[in-house]
Amino acid sequence: MKKRIFLAAVAVAAVACSSAEKTPTTPVLTDKIVFCEATLPLDGKLLVGSFGSDEFNPLNTEGKGYILEFTDTVSRVLIPADGTLSAPKGLLVKDDYLFIADVGKMAVYNLAAPNEKPKIVPFPEGELFVNDMALHGNTLYVTVTNTGSIYALNVARPSQLDTAGLKPYVTVPGANGIVIRGDTMYIASYPPDGVTTQDNVIYRIDNISTPVATKLFDRPGQYDGLALSGDGGRLYFTNWVDSEVGYYDLGTGKTELLTPGVGIEGPARLSTDGKKLYVPDLPGSKVVEIDIR
Repeated sequence: MKKRIFLAAVAVAAVACSSAEKTPTTPVLTDKIVFCEATLPLDGKLLVGSFGSDEFNPLNTEGKGYILEFTDTVSRVLIPADGTLSAPKGLLVKDDYLFIADVGKMAVYNLAAPNEKPKIVPFPEGELFVNDMALHGNTLYVTVTNTGSIYALNVARPSQLDTAGLKPYVTVPGANGIVIRGDTMYIASYPPDGVTTQDNVIYRIDNISTPVATKLFDRPGQYDGLALSGDGGRLYFTNWVDSEVGYYDLGTGKTELLTPGVGIEGPARLSTDGKKLYVPDLPGSKVVEIDIR
């Protein structure tokens, strides 16, 4: 009898072990990351902006920022810390030029010659929290969280960029993450002072040519990143309140929360390649991959 009990226990343990081995783990990227706010899938790889700063400060001016290029879980430095970048945020590529939102400016690098000195687009005084970007045709829209300003810039020819060509577009409280599909713009609202109000939601502008921002829903939070599904049906978001990662179904009007599989302290500027969400944990210095297929 004892022998049978022993063999049964061994069998149960073996099954449990086998099940544990088959349980999928959430991929997490950490290689060379020191405080990361934004990600960008590009040509089968993933770009990650890293502060490299001594302390977590999204408005630092230490000049230690750099851009990593991940192949699977291993990274190489694409844009080195040469004093230009401090807290790289939104990332966007047009015509092989990499636009990077940073403290009080944008830096624009030629990816064909990444070691060349970048073009710098300075923002007006006081516009510090330059945050995210979205492209509509040849117009780049850029958010500034501390003032809520959104600017427009003609980027028809990035190689001949007018670095003084910023034009005010519209103001949205705490303008942060931004995405565009067709003529519709979505803007995430984040309270720069950390105090959430009824105005800190996600906004929609139905027609870019006539910018009138309306609330997409009444669900106050500290919204950071936005990304659209390939079919445009889901608007993915991150929210620092309760460290949420989820999506708003644009067809049903319902909000669904996702389970990342690992703890995320501060979910920032997520992006997607249609198969996965790439969610930076800014204070945690890691990027969490969530399968959405």
